[in-house]
Parts: sequence; structure tokens; C-alpha cells
Amino acid sequence: MTYDVNVEEGGQIEVNIDELKGEYVNMREVEGQHGQSEGGVGSNSDSMMMTSGRWWCLIWWWAKLILLILFLGVLAAVFFKWVGPFFMDKEIVPILNWETTTFSKPVLAAIVFASVALFPVIFLPSTPSMWVAGMTFGYGYGFLLIIGGVTIGVSLPYFIGLLFHNKMQEWLQRYPKKARVIKLAGEGNQVYQFQAVTLIRISPFPYIVFNYCAVATNVKYIPYLLGSMVGMVPEILVAIYTGIMIKTLADASTDQRTLSTTQIIFNVCGFCLTVTTTVIITIYAKRRLKELQMEEEPLLQ
Repeated sequence: MTYDVNVEEGGQIEVNIDELKGEYVNMREVEGQHGQSEGGVGSNSDSMMMTSGRWWCLIWWWAKLILLILFLGVLAAVFFKWVGPFFMDKEIVPILNWETTTFSKPVLAAIVFASVALFPVIFLPSTPSMWVAGMTFGYGYGFLLIIGGVTIGVSLPYFIGLLFHNKMQEWLQRYPKKARVIKLAGEGNQVYQFQAVTLIRISPFPYIVFNYCAVATNVKYIPYLLGSMVGMVPEILVAIYTGIMIKTLADASTDQRTLSTTQIIFNVCGFCLTVTTTVIITIYAKRRLKELQMEEEPLLQ
């Protein structure tokens, strides 16, 4: 048996073995194939581990969500059974009695509309006014009343912000990390801006702050207004439901009777469903905003 070893340029070694009838073995190719086979096995195992880890994260996320729902259900049941009636007797019922005896429904509608429209301009929360709309007018008229006030409540800060456009832009440049989410509203075409504004409104970003800072992103008024109205719908529905629930407890307290088991179960399930839906929508909005940020970052570099 003879071996003919040739060293070629680039470090390639060829071995000629007589018994193999002059066939050449490329050592680099053999090593490469061996490395690929090992790499294939390693990559498969890594992908399996990543898939398993994702499944465990997903299971753990749903487990935490179910535990949160159960906790909220127990908390809501305790509230409806004991805390709610006591609180209603001492605080809510006297306020409702004063409200109904002092103001007529048209006057009360005007007050609710004005507060929802003007409170955000002067940095005051308008959620209590939305509760009153739910207690007094229910879902139909209450929603129309609130959405009309929201239209003015988001428009006035936008036009006021135009007077301080340069100051707003300087503030955004001073805090670039905090302003990354806000800047998404002014990127792309009007459809993109509408989507970004809607997601920002759904996400837990401060409502009043965005009203004034949005104009600094050069977002157009129409996508800003439409995105704000659509993004505010979940919050409005939750506020109206809260007002209706408060009214139900107040009526039960006024009549000196406790809620039946069926009423408690119905209200608890409705409360849990409302909270769960709000949480899911908020989580989706936050994830989608992160995706939009990742899409925009390569364009800005």
C-alpha cells in the first residue's frame, strides 16, 4: 500500500491510495461534510429546544391569565356582595340623588359632553364623566355622547399644539427613548398614521400627553382624529359598563335588597370578560407597536 500526499495551494490535502484504485479523497470536503452533519444535528436540537421553550412560555402566559381572571372574579364577587353595597350607601347613592334632583337629563348630557370635551385640554381626567354617561344614558346615547365629546377633546389640544410646534419637537428630541412611540404616528402615509394612532390610543400611553405631543410628529389631522376615535372605543365601552354596574349596585342599595346569585354571577362574568378583553387588546396593541418600531428603525439608520 502506498500513499501519495500532495499539498496544494490553500492548504488542501489530497491522498492517493493505491488500493482505492487511484481515487482521490478531499480531506477538506470530508471535514466539511462531517461538520455539516454535526451542525445539522445541532441546529435541529436547538430548534426543538426553542420550540419547546416557546410552548412553555405560551402555556405559562395563559396560566397567568387564567389565574388573573380567577382572582378578579373572586375580587368582583366580594365587591358585589359586601364592599359595593356599603360604598353605595355612603358615597354613590347620595351623589346620584343630588344629581337627579338638581339636573334634568338634557342639562346632565350637556355637562357630560362639555367635561369630556374640555377636561383633557386642561389636563383633567374625563373617565368619571364617562361613568355618569353610562349610569344615566346607557350604551346607546351614552356612547354617542362620549364619542362626540372625545372628537372635540382630541382636536383642541392638536390645534393648540400647532402654536407650540417647535417647542414640542424640541421636547421629543430631548427625550428620544420616550418619544419613539409617539414618532410612529407621523411616519408613512395616512393609512399607516391611522394605524399607529389607533394602537397608541389602545396602548397604556398617557391619553392627555399624546393629545399635545402628537402634532410634533407631523401627523395629519384626519388620520389622527379617526385613529383617536377608533382607539378610544375600548376605553369608552369599559367606562360605560362601569357606570351601568355602579347604577345596578346603587339601585339594589336604594331598594334595601341584595343582589341575587344569578345577578352576581352575571355581573362578575361580565366584569371578568370586560377586563380580559381589554387586557388582550392592550397586549396586542403594545406588540404591534413594537413591530412598527422594528420596521421603522432600519429606515432611520
